[in-house]
Amino acid sequence: MSSGNALGDYLKLRRGRVRPEDVGLVAGPRRRVDGLRREELAALAGISADYYLRIEQGRNPHPSAQILDALARALRMDAAASAHLHQLARDRRVTYSDVERVGDDIASLIDQLPLPAFVAGRCLDCLASNQLARNLSPNFAPGRNLLRALFLDPAERRLHLDWDDASAGVVGGLRQVADGETRDPRLDTLVDELCASSASFAELWARADVGYRPAGTSRLHHPELGELVFRRNRFAIPDSDGQHLQIYHPEPGTTTGEKLALLVTSPD
Repeated sequence: MSSGNALGDYLKLRRGRVRPEDVGLVAGPRRRVDGLRREELAALAGISADYYLRIEQGRNPHPSAQILDALARALRMDAAASAHLHQLARDRRVTYSDVERVGDDIASLIDQLPLPAFVAGRCLDCLASNQLARNLSPNFAPGRNLLRALFLDPAERRLHLDWDDASAGVVGGLRQVADGETRDPRLDTLVDELCASSASFAELWARADVGYRPAGTSRLHHPELGELVFRRNRFAIPDSDGQHLQIYHPEPGTTTGEKLALLVTSPD
């Protein structure tokens, strides 16, 4: 459940991931906390323990860029995590739309694509897809939630031969959206539901990684066609408040292209 203090929650999760020995500190035998203590992180960042406490507790929700950079360095954040930290410290809008709709031009585009393609919304609901995508997975259909499918549907888990990477990527993407400028209570509800129903999701969410997987290879196991290897590309849709288009291209040098032709005539 969201505490309303996204910056503090994120800092707390990230300091829990840094071992004292990783930053030159000695962990004594009586240590009871995972990761860094607040005062240790404050010292590493060059700020007072009281000032850091106020940041983590939400009493100073907009620290300077210099302070955020110091905290990011102390927590060994990569560029994506550091950018996310800065995003959380900015003022956030509270406007959102209950109903997400795909523009007619995007819907027409994916219907004409000769490749599996779908549009996902802020909460990773499938908003639109073409026949090839639906033949690839029944969860790539409007009305389905891609995150629920990945963690709660055994058939969807079997489909993704690279499930560990795929699941980590979508959870990182969801955190990026959930902590972004637009607040959507449905995201909080979805996170609470999946934390309660999937230990794998809860573990990944607690890691506080940020961002979708970059473009790369996805290996899928279709129940009729066997292994399929795709190049996966994700495109943000401008002015859509968080929607993205995902397209699967057959990997050159594999038989995926020939197998994909068989999906064209498969039933919906």
